[in-house]
Amino acid sequence: MNSCFVGADIAAETVTVVWQLEGQFSRPVTIAQSAAGYAQLRRQLAAQAQPAQTLVVMEATSTYWMALAHALHQHGFQVSVVNPLQAHHFAQAQGQRSKTDAIDARSLSELGRLLQPSVWTPPPAICVQLEQRLTEREQLIDTRSRWKNQLHALRQRPDVEAAILARWRHRLDALQAELDRLGIELEALLLSEHVWQDSARRLLRVTGIGLITAAWLLVATHNFAYCQTAEQIAAYAGLAPHPHDSGTSVRRKRQTGHGGHAALRRTLYMAAGSALQHNPALRVFYQRLVARGKIKNMARVAVARKLAVLAWTLVSKQREFDRNYHLAVPA
Repeated sequence: MNSCFVGADIAAETVTVVWQLEGQFSRPVTIAQSAAGYAQLRRQLAAQAQPAQTLVVMEATSTYWMALAHALHQHGFQVSVVNPLQAHHFAQAQGQRSKTDAIDARSLSELGRLLQPSVWTPPPAICVQLEQRLTEREQLIDTRSRWKNQLHALRQRPDVEAAILARWRHRLDALQAELDRLGIELEALLLSEHVWQDSARRLLRVTGIGLITAAWLLVATHNFAYCQTAEQIAAYAGLAPHPHDSGTSVRRKRQTGHGGHAALRRTLYMAAGSALQHNPALRVFYQRLVARGKIKNMARVAVARKLAVLAWTLVSKQREFDRNYHLAVPA
């Protein structure tokens, strides 16, 4: 049982901390984002309660939270890393309107006491290695798209110089070579021996799920630890239609794509295009939806949702993919 609830408001160079014992809040304490600052905080918290009985709540703010979370976890403290949106909504529900580092830290302490969020544990090495490369790949693809648009705009100019065009083509070729090397690194990592090896093998056998999709499925869900049911994986990826009804006057069309893990959703949507070409069961499913009047874009979203549920089923139930099995998961 936790007896000390700590809120840590994270900034780039400092952390503001407030703790509470038996409903009594401490004064705010500000430490530096450094090893010395973390050691100072551990001493102050250890003077209040045992580390195993101390819950420290912080927001997943960029990457600034990571060093503190690791430093506290390594010394036996309970750490919860919450979505900033959840913390914001909690503060609003508590009637909090002002915003300072000290107020935010106090609110996080109260969130920990009332909601008891799940305890964070450091991800395995394979998760960190894949995530960093997947993020780098997303950034390179975004850069490539912008550079292609700039090159296209230059080509429309009647006075553009050949040397300028050549340099832009050289930049794009170099960027593509970097993407190719990154793909090789990702494949080598995913196929190597690691704690998620069996899950990766099962996913890569699915018709329609390639290297990048399998990697994002594992990284985004932490090998589906974040998703205990098929409904949860669909919602986590932002592929579950959400109702928007109230009384008799509000009847809006159900929509998807306004929440969830954006990169995972994009990857599954792209994978759905491949599945429609090579997976007969999903192609029949898609055609049936279109024949019933569903627009093609939404039918493809439904295929992406099927893929997510199939991936969850194979990994969580430890099953093998059967290309001749017609999925019976509801649309």
